[in-house]
Amino acid sequence: MAEQTTFPESTGTPGALPAGPPGEPGPAAEDRPDKPDAAVVRDALGVGVAVGLSGFAFGVTSAGSGLSLLQTCVLSLLVFTGASQFALVGALAAGGNPYTAAAGAFFLGIRNAFYGLRLSQLLALPRAVRPFAAHWVIDESTAVTLPQPTRRAARIGFTVTGLTLYVLWNLTTLVGALGAEALGDTDAWGLDAASPAVFLALLAPMLRSTVERVTAALAVVLALTLLPVLPAGVPVLLSALAAPVVLFLTGRAKGAADGSDGEAGAGEHSERDKAQGIDDDHANVVERKKRGERSV
Repeated sequence: MAEQTTFPESTGTPGALPAGPPGEPGPAAEDRPDKPDAAVVRDALGVGVAVGLSGFAFGVTSAGSGLSLLQTCVLSLLVFTGASQFALVGALAAGGNPYTAAAGAFFLGIRNAFYGLRLSQLLALPRAVRPFAAHWVIDESTAVTLPQPTRRAARIGFTVTGLTLYVLWNLTTLVGALGAEALGDTDAWGLDAASPAVFLALLAPMLRSTVERVTAALAVVLALTLLPVLPAGVPVLLSALAAPVVLFLTGRAKGAADGSDGEAGAGEHSERDKAQGIDDDHANVVERKKRGERSV
């Protein structure tokens, strides 16, 4: 029971995705040509396979932190947010409080809810499918879906990325957890950095504006500064404060700039009024002289 996938005529090509959020400019539909299904599948498979293989690193790290094989596999099956999973097992391995570790993982994974708000509009999936699709709303599926030019391409990209990544991530998690004993000291391999490195590689190209780059940089500085002095998992929570801080400073800077422009505009307006007044006085003098000459 498929839903209608075309947009109103005012949006351009039938089936094309909106150019951007309401009120924001974006490329016209004719500037975003259709993308072949094979190209979408290729891109989605590339991301799904590349990131899915890093589940091996999670399996090894989780087993090395003391979680059982069952706990490790259940985490990947039910949580399925790589960065949050690494944050959880990393905090536990560092001796952090389980509740603090879980809170850090939760707040790190809550970003997927905001992805879902955008993807729900683009994909417009049937209601019966949405609960299952929500489980695949992660960084990688979002990164593949958003750039697609049509709803069909977006659905293909989302489905292929989500399915490929989910299957591979869970298979490699199992393999990693089973092979953790053969690797010996898992900390020496540095495998816990694999998933965050992949996440940063996907995130970096999406930081296009100065505000986004400054926010990300400040979050990194906060996390690294607080890491030695706070319990494991807490620095991740506090690094989120970078967003409101940057937004506040940006708002103040914008307000100051608007105020300066207003004062400059008022000054220019005053000068124009003064010049206009001088011209009016001169015109009045000339008019009075003409009247005097006519009366004589």
